[in-house]
Amino acid sequence: MRIQDLDTPVLIIDLDIMERNLRRAAGYAREHGLRLRPHTKTHKVPAIGRKQLEFGAAGLSVAKVSEAEVMLSASPEDLLFAYPVVGSAKMPRLVEVARRTRVTVALDSIKVARALSDAASAGKVELGILTEADAGYCRVGVQPGEALLSLVRDVARLPHLRWEGIAIYPGHIRDLRQPEGQRQLEAVSKTVARIREDLKRAGFEPRIVSGGSTPTLYHSHLVEGMNEIRPGTYVFNDRNTCEVGACRIEDCAATIMCTVVSTAYPGQALFDGGSKTFSSDRTDSPTEVNFGYVVGDPGAVFTKMNEEHGYLDIRRADRKYEVGDRLRVIPSHVCTAMNMHERVYGVRGDEVEVVWEVAGRGKLQ
Repeated sequence: MRIQDLDTPVLIIDLDIMERNLRRAAGYAREHGLRLRPHTKTHKVPAIGRKQLEFGAAGLSVAKVSEAEVMLSASPEDLLFAYPVVGSAKMPRLVEVARRTRVTVALDSIKVARALSDAASAGKVELGILTEADAGYCRVGVQPGEALLSLVRDVARLPHLRWEGIAIYPGHIRDLRQPEGQRQLEAVSKTVARIREDLKRAGFEPRIVSGGSTPTLYHSHLVEGMNEIRPGTYVFNDRNTCEVGACRIEDCAATIMCTVVSTAYPGQALFDGGSKTFSSDRTDSPTEVNFGYVVGDPGAVFTKMNEEHGYLDIRRADRKYEVGDRLRVIPSHVCTAMNMHERVYGVRGDEVEVVWEVAGRGKLQ
């Protein structure tokens, strides 16, 4: 099967680019002595998780129990829940995952830790724990200092839990080409160093100091004491990754191919991909409304969408658009776009090499 034989809208993955991304990240991690435990939230495909492991990842990261259940088919030796597991209905399922592979959970409250301890004790399994600290993003994580030390002490006392170390997420750092981004990274490094010093004085030595993101991926070695990274988007990259200087357009492996369905309104082309195809996430730009990059025609601007319609401003386009024409768009946020598709198509050149079910889509619990 060739690309032109596919019906639209359809998400296509360039396997050569994806594998280059995986190879580069794994090589960087090896070079700097970092443990790579990538987040599967971006691709949601066990076969791609397996490829990440084959390219050198030490394990995989997930957010939800249902995602972990899906990723077990990738045969990871290690799974990290990079999200607090809350809710009694989830606990028996988490225990079953822990019977099949080594499980670690990141958390920021003793209430969650106690629930995990009770479930692990009842199920006769052991769970690893990373106590999460806020490194500036102000999302999850207790404040460094006494609040974190108190949580570590309390977790260490609970049965069937194995305190492994700490987790951070520097999601507030976007563009490291800018002085502000560099200052933020330096601040994160100082925070991690201070946390390690506090822990050492209290008698705790973290085996794992986990952090990282795709925008900070290739600067992770500059964070003193961090020894594990959890990038997600790097597997494909997207327009937002390009916008913050973390990759080039040529490093974007995922595109959504669409068909022009109307050119009735002057200066505009409508195509068959709207919010059900791309999600409504736009670029990080505070001034430009744009939902994706049109491959080969940067003058065309994806300005608007309805559920089924994508609106393309073609007044400054480099090509003409007619009904039936096809275009390929790099989504602004590929993680949410992947969640819209039941299956995706891996290609080399114009040939479809593999079809993958997106087994992790819609796994919310």
